Amino acid sequence: MSSRLMKLKDVLGRSKTSSPLAFAGVSRPFAESRRSFIAARRHVANGRNLRTMSDSSCEKCLTLDNMNPHIKVMEYAVRGPLVIRAGEIEKELQNGAQKPFNEVIKANIGDCHAVGQKPITFIRQVLALVAYPELLKDDKFPEDVKERARIVLGGCRGGSVGSYTDSPGIEVIRKQVAHYITERDGVPSNWEDIILSAGASDGIKSVLKLLKARVGGQKAGIMIPIPQYPLYSASIAEFNLHAIGYYLNEEKNWSLELDELERSLKEAKSHCNPRGIVIINPGNPTGQVLTRENIEGIIKFACKEKLFLFADEVYQHNIYAPNSAFHSFKKVMSEMGPPYSNMELASFMSCSKGYMGECGLRGGYSEIVNLDPQVKAMLMKSISAMLCPTVLGQATMYCVVNPPKPGEPSYEQFMEEKCGVLDSLKSRAKMVEETFNSIPGFSCQVVQGAMYAFPQMKLPPKALEAAKEKKMDPSTLYAFELLESTGICIVPGAGFGQKPGTYHFRTTILPQPEKLKAMLDMFKQFHVKFVEKYS
Repeated sequence: MSSRLMKLKDVLGRSKTSSPLAFAGVSRPFAESRRSFIAARRHVANGRNLRTMSDSSCEKCLTLDNMNPHIKVMEYAVRGPLVIRAGEIEKELQNGAQKPFNEVIKANIGDCHAVGQKPITFIRQVLALVAYPELLKDDKFPEDVKERARIVLGGCRGGSVGSYTDSPGIEVIRKQVAHYITERDGVPSNWEDIILSAGASDGIKSVLKLLKARVGGQKAGIMIPIPQYPLYSASIAEFNLHAIGYYLNEEKNWSLELDELERSLKEAKSHCNPRGIVIINPGNPTGQVLTRENIEGIIKFACKEKLFLFADEVYQHNIYAPNSAFHSFKKVMSEMGPPYSNMELASFMSCSKGYMGECGLRGGYSEIVNLDPQVKAMLMKSISAMLCPTVLGQATMYCVVNPPKPGEPSYEQFMEEKCGVLDSLKSRAKMVEETFNSIPGFSCQVVQGAMYAFPQMKLPPKALEAAKEKKMDPSTLYAFELLESTGICIVPGAGFGQKPGTYHFRTTILPQPEKLKAMLDMFKQFHVKFVEKYS
């Protein structure tokens, strides 16, 4: 092994680097640095020796030792080492490798169309017309579709979606988003508070980085739920903020307890200056839906502690449990009156989830209320550096907030497709919950909303020992063995955070019903063999 590669291995292998989830007592899953080492080792295997590369070219100005350290510690479990291995297995199958399965089932990510969900006809028809306006002459397209397309094109410079838009998005679409929110909440929304984005993720990061400032000599702290969506831990690490984890109560269907908020905030104050709190409702990866009473308590807590509210509401259409309902933070705050109605809030929505599932088109919006006007000006300046969000994504969001109305030609087909998707997801949510609860050693809370389940599993002591020997979290060991044995790709609980001594994983409920049933049957068989192996 070359001295340069030995040095690289030493850098990547020394002491367990602090993980964005270390605050939650979570052992680091396979890190990005490990992936870098594996990639480097492959270079050697392919005969591209690192020493030779160094000797035959100029010295690299950017190395692991001098690059941004915050990028090195950030992790994004949803697209981590398991997904890389799943991709390798897919190629092995394509090349004729013999395995105990014939396909990889990617239950690791909420990518609806990738696992068989059909696009909504109305949305795709509007997109077709805005992308190729000549089709406006075609009688095959309903008039309400043409009307939406003309409105979007009318908002584009030169009448083309190939032109830049204003940085916060096309004005007519921002106004339509504000109208949608006003109708949803019964509370006025100002279109100038709406910022369109390339998916909700870009919107979240744009607001989150505003809080990156040392106050009183301490870095800013952001409260995030545990388990949490890895976008938050990754972005917090990237921006050099401090993650303040608060545990959701699994025994009470992943409820959010105010006593736990108080505990986590109190403990964090010696390490950082708490400035914001993230709420994911409906929950990801846990699938819970907050009650209005719970939301009121969170708002009072945030007001008392002067915390900026981040309301991640991208699953607002995905409500399945009979006694659950979506309540937006904006609506509840407004109805509570001052001082709560004057609090700073950023809420987020996406066209990637819901009944639409248009992940690849990257459409989303933020509504940012009660922001200091000077700060808002700085936010607008910041997003202007990115020019504008994708225009086809903006057009998709326009379809979401301005769907066909009763009496319009597309209405019946639209409602049939929309209800068909949501009804099917509701039945799949029940199927997943019931199946996991039928497996000895598993417990799975009710999937009230969103697109995921986060079951807990009891693992044999020898499995815990094997994981320790391999320097990985037991949930990661379980997930890798599941992938190699069945082709099912999930995300280990370590990637989301979990209480020490508990082991989980996240799976989507998205595979179509027949494939989901087959997947769950394979899960049962695998778990029995796994327990036998380590008994």
